[in-house]
Amino acid sequence: MTLAPPLPPALAPARPRARALSPVLPVVAVVALLALPVSPGGEGGAGPADALSALVVLFCVVRLARARRRPLSRTAAVVLGLPVAGLTLAALGASSPGAGVGGLGRYLQIFVLVPAAVLLLIRDRSDVRLLAWSFVGLAGWQGAVGAHQFVTGTGASYQGEEIRAVGTFGPQDVMGMATVVSLGLVCALGLALDRTGGRRRLVAAACALALLLPLALSFSRGAWIATAVACSAQLVLAGLRRALRVGAVALAAGVVLVGGFGVGSAMLQERIGSITQVAAAPDQSVTDRYTMWAAAVGMWREQPLTGVGLKGFPEHRDAHASLALSAGSDTEGAGSAYRKQPLLSPHNMYLLVLGEQGLVGLLTLGGCWLALLVCSLRGLWRVRRSGAPGADCGYVACGLLLWQLTDFLYADIGGPSTVLTAVALGLVAWWALVGGDRSGDARDGREEALGR
Repeated sequence: MTLAPPLPPALAPARPRARALSPVLPVVAVVALLALPVSPGGEGGAGPADALSALVVLFCVVRLARARRRPLSRTAAVVLGLPVAGLTLAALGASSPGAGVGGLGRYLQIFVLVPAAVLLLIRDRSDVRLLAWSFVGLAGWQGAVGAHQFVTGTGASYQGEEIRAVGTFGPQDVMGMATVVSLGLVCALGLALDRTGGRRRLVAAACALALLLPLALSFSRGAWIATAVACSAQLVLAGLRRALRVGAVALAAGVVLVGGFGVGSAMLQERIGSITQVAAAPDQSVTDRYTMWAAAVGMWREQPLTGVGLKGFPEHRDAHASLALSAGSDTEGAGSAYRKQPLLSPHNMYLLVLGEQGLVGLLTLGGCWLALLVCSLRGLWRVRRSGAPGADCGYVACGLLLWQLTDFLYADIGGPSTVLTAVALGLVAWWALVGGDRSGDARDGREEALGR
């Protein structure tokens, strides 16, 4: 028996190619590392996720060197590189070379290098969804730990009881879990607003509803406000009717959780009511925040163009703060002993930048964020008008950016969870500068971002 000759390559049946591993997986690993517990009594500095984010940047540089292509288009380079000018000027005006170099490295990591690496490692909208689901998974884990802390009384101290949900971040970073859960909720809602993939939408919607509980138990007013703003904007962008339906479901879920099961109802009502009492009868935390805001404005008036220099707020705080400022905030619980945590930042990103970097820094950094917001909204409108798939990625990107810009009114960078801000900005940058300009995933997402 003779064997038949092999078919020519042109006539041979096509073999399906296995999809290569996504280059965004190292970024997913950065998100996953934030699930690790923070050592009790830690100072809230750089952690394993920050170290891995540096390796991600190096990995991206190696990939670009091997491909021998221009990394970013002119528009992307200008938008992402805009903060560098203000940061460099502020670093030169720092009180010491060490403070200038340290502050410059941190700001470049969060607002330039990691976002640019994430943008370049994302290939298409499937990678965006993978990254968004990693946010949801991390939020689910931290939320579960936080809910357990509330139920068992092993959380951070709040009004004399150790019930505040802080996840694995501990009382030294009480905003860490609230940030993670909020960003996960925003991603889940954006994925649930997709008009395709029924089962995926149901899972995402269920995750969004489930994350409402740990977000409430974080007792973080700033996170509540930012999440309400971001989710409301996502729903309005998806359509007014859908916004009303989803809003009714969320309201009903809140009534059942707080009213029906009595999940911390008295404390939650008091905390919610305190949002409207920030002017009439503010508590000490609000008074401290107002005092530090005034101190940051005083620094800006002293050096209006360039500020007092990177990491200069702690050194100049006492010279501009009133006697109403307390010595620090009390932290305790969640496996940590009692300690007085010093107030070393104004808890307002815009005022921190204004005080340390002046008008030059605020305009360059704020200009980058504003450009990303405009491009993200334009890309979402373009995709919705064409009826092409992928609007869920636009909802996720717009929601993440709006959440961050709102939260910056009540918080600034600092703590292990800060690296998640950098990853979120990278996802937003891809949608604003690449994904929103395409009608679908037929073309590789790097065509517009890479200089080809």
